Amino acid sequence: MPKSGSTIHAVGFSRWKRPQVRAFFQDNRVIFVRKPSRLPKRKSICVVTWGVRISHEQFPADAEIIRLEDGFLRSVGLGADLVRPLSWVRDGRGIYYDATQPSDLEMALGHSDFPDSLIQRARALREQIVAAELTKYNTGAGGWLRPEGVRRVILVPGQVESDASIQRGAAGIKTNLGLLKEVRGKNPDAYIVYKPHPDVMAGLRASGSGESNARECCDEVVGDVAMGALLAQVDEVHTLTSLTGFEALMRGKKVVAYGMPFYAGWGLTQDPGMSAAVAARRGRLLTLDVLVAGALILYPTYVSRETGRFITPEQALDELLAWREKHSKGIPAWRQLLRFFLRQMAG
Repeated sequence: MPKSGSTIHAVGFSRWKRPQVRAFFQDNRVIFVRKPSRLPKRKSICVVTWGVRISHEQFPADAEIIRLEDGFLRSVGLGADLVRPLSWVRDGRGIYYDATQPSDLEMALGHSDFPDSLIQRARALREQIVAAELTKYNTGAGGWLRPEGVRRVILVPGQVESDASIQRGAAGIKTNLGLLKEVRGKNPDAYIVYKPHPDVMAGLRASGSGESNARECCDEVVGDVAMGALLAQVDEVHTLTSLTGFEALMRGKKVVAYGMPFYAGWGLTQDPGMSAAVAARRGRLLTLDVLVAGALILYPTYVSRETGRFITPEQALDELLAWREKHSKGIPAWRQLLRFFLRQMAG
C-alpha cells in the first residue's frame, strides 16, 4: 500500500466514485486520470483502479497497481443503486474474486500467522454479524419460512453473469440456470430455493441467460427476502462464486462451491469446481474464524459514514446496525427516483 502522504493516480473512476476514492485514500494525495495513456511517464508511480476492468498490460511496467472492490460488509443498499460504501478492499497483488492469480487475501490466508487474540476477535465479530442477520448489502424486507415436512433445503443464490467474479472465478458452469440444473441433478430429493441477485431484482443489471426458466429447475423462487433471515432457514448453499457462500459458512451451513471463490479450497467447503492449480495455492486448512479474520478484519478498509475517517470492523458493524434501523422506515423518494433513472440506463 502507498505510504502516507504519497501521491497516487486513480484511473478510470466516475465522478460519483471520486469522493469515495479520496475517502479510502485520505492519507494520500489523489490525482484522477481518465485512462492509462494519460498517466505520467516517470517511473515507480502508484496507480489505483477499480477491479479488473483495466489489465496490467495497460499500465506502466514498473507501476505499483492497487485494485479496489467492495468489501464484504458494504452497506444498506446496493452498489448499483449508487449507495455509498462503508468498506472497500485494496489489493496490491490481484483481487479476491480473480482465481487466476493470488490476491492479498489469498496470501494472508495461506501464509500469515493468526494469533489467538485475532481469532477471538474474529469469532466475536462473526457472532455479532450472525445474531444481527447482517450481510453485504442488507436489503430485502420480507421473511421466509421453510415448508413443513421438508428435510433438506438448498439455497442457490443468483449472480450477475457478466460480473468478473464469474469470468475469473468459475471454470466450468458460468450461468445461473446451468448451476440450478447441476444442483437439481445431484440433489433430486432436496427442496431447492433460488434467489435472484438483488441487482437483477431491482432492474439495475440484466438477468442471466435463460434465468426466466429458473422455476423449472427449483422448487421456489424468492424475491424481496433479507438474505440474513433466509440463511437461517436453509441447510445448505450451493453457489458458483457468490459471497452468500461465505455468509453461509459464518452461520455454520454446508457450502458447495462450483466455482473458486476466495473462501473455497481451505477445507471449509465442498469444491467440485476447484482447479488443481488453485487448490495447490490454497493447500492450507483453515478454521472458520481464521477465514473471518482474514476476510473481515485484515483485508478490508472501513470508512465511517458519520466522520469520514477510518474505523474498525466493529465500529462499522455498529454503523450498519444504525443505518439499517433508519433504512427500515422506507426508501426516500429521491432514491426511488434515482433508481428509476438507473433502471432506464441499465435497460
